[in-house]
Amino acid sequence: MTAQFTEVLHYKGEQMSLRTQPLSEYLYLMDTTPDFKRKSTACWRRYVGKWEILLDRLYLVGIHATYTDGTAVTLDSLFPGFPERVFAHWYSGVLSIPQGAMTQYVHMGYLSTYERDLFIAVENGVVVDTQLRINNVSLGEGDNIA
Repeated sequence: MTAQFTEVLHYKGEQMSLRTQPLSEYLYLMDTTPDFKRKSTACWRRYVGKWEILLDRLYLVGIHATYTDGTAVTLDSLFPGFPERVFAHWYSGVLSIPQGAMTQYVHMGYLSTYERDLFIAVENGVVVDTQLRINNVSLGEGDNIA
């Protein structure tokens, strides 16, 4: 499997890569899954979601995808009546956000390693906890830890 494009998350004034796919749970719950056009082996899910955490709530604020008939996917086409943002009430899980420099590249899924990982626990679209994990970082010659 090829390394995959990440989702995009706006959080605390920053744009971050999101290695979690909250929309996939919603699409799974649908009676019929939308037929998105595949554009790249680096995006097996066939879309890239844009997310925002605002006042401890997770929102879908955009989607980059195309239906197989060539028309652009919009929020309003997936969530009629919600053209600008959708509260992700269906999502419960942990958002995984890599931070810092990549320390090891793995050409598969989201398995590359970064200096840190931010984990945001969400229940029914509401943030309930955050944790930061510092990963093992190899030190170069002359580097020392104070």
